[in-house]
Order: sequence, then structure tokens, then C-alpha cells
Amino acid sequence: MLQMRLVALGPLLAVAALVASCSGPANGQSTDPPTAAATVAPTPVVPAGGTTLVVDASATHASYHAHEQLVGRNLPSDAVGTSSAVSGTIVLNADGSIDSAQSQIGVDLSQLTSDESRRDNFIKGNTLQTSRFPMATFTPLDASGLPTPLPQSGQATFQLIGDLTVHGVSRPVTWQVTAQFDPASVTGDATTDVNISDFGMTPPKAGPVLSIQDGLTLELAFKAARQA
Repeated sequence: MLQMRLVALGPLLAVAALVASCSGPANGQSTDPPTAAATVAPTPVVPAGGTTLVVDASATHASYHAHEQLVGRNLPSDAVGTSSAVSGTIVLNADGSIDSAQSQIGVDLSQLTSDESRRDNFIKGNTLQTSRFPMATFTPLDASGLPTPLPQSGQATFQLIGDLTVHGVSRPVTWQVTAQFDPASVTGDATTDVNISDFGMTPPKAGPVLSIQDGLTLELAFKAARQA
């Protein structure tokens, strides 16, 4: 359950495009052949008395959100990049615990788009390096506060705890989740805050003036079908 966010505002775009076009590969960017995309867990086996939640790709998207700085000052606007290429499953055992060996959510970062293609190209090519690391994956380990058994109606808030892998680096993260339940599906929104540098990346910077803060918010607006 996830929406991934990371910001680069208007003034950054022209400078970033100029820097990228004039300097070739960014510092530290490898010219090695692309690595294989991370894979989402295969079709799971639902445990007796358990439930599997299967991401509905047609109704789910992940986004990033971040703030740009101009000579140390926050700018008033954010930029949002969104990918609708989200897939995966979460398998719940009868006692409400997560079968982490069969559970994973994947987001294709190469499909990230915002309202500015130059921003997208700069972030994907120089920061995320999606030609080498196209996928972000989240492996859930625990759902703290999730009601057991899974409700047939109503709303609940809980924490989804697990390992997030971006740019080939894995870090533990905790998502704050608000979910609505019905007999056929679970819908909702999940957010978490991370630092770009924690995943082995340098926050985007164009010239000596414009830069992006290290901290950003990731968000997942999701719908998942229930399989008992």
C-alpha cells in the first residue's frame, strides 16, 4: 500500500535541463548496462482462514512529494510525480499476521510523470537512475493496529511496517494507513516520510542556487481486491 512524492519546482526545470544537457551523465551515474527489474512476489497461496489483498492496478497509484529550496529558502509550491504502474499482493494469515514471504508491492518508477517532462527526465535519469533501478518494492512485515479478522465494512487506521527498496537500497519504513473496508475490497491511502540520501542517492541540485530537500513524502492511494 503506497503514493511516492519528490519536488522540483518551476525555476529548477530550465536550469536542470541545461545542466543535464551540457554535462552528460550526472556525477556518480553509472554507464553500466541496465539491471533487471525487481519482481513482485508470484501468485500467493492463501493460508487457511486467511485473506489475500491483490492490488487493483486500475485504481491504484503511487506518488512522491518534496520541497524545493532557493538559496536556503523553501519555495511555496510542490511538484508531484505519479506512477500508476503498481502491482502486488499482501497475504494475511488467519491471526492477522502478514505472510511476508508471499507479500510485496511494486512500483515502476520509470513510469513517473508530473506536470513537467523536463523535471521527470532529470529526476529519473540523474537521481533515481531508473534505467538501472526501474522498480521500487515494499515488503510488508507487520500491520500494527489492523483489526482481526479483516472488517467487512467501516474504516480503520493502522501502521504498515516493512522494508522499502529504492535505487537498490533497502530501508525499514512505517506507513500510516487509513483504509475503508467492504466485502469485496479494501481502499485507502498510505503515507510515509523518507530521506533521499538514505537510499544512496544525492538530492537533485541544479547549479549553486536551486536544490531539493533531502526529506520527502511517499504516498499510495490504493484499492485491493479481497481473496479469501
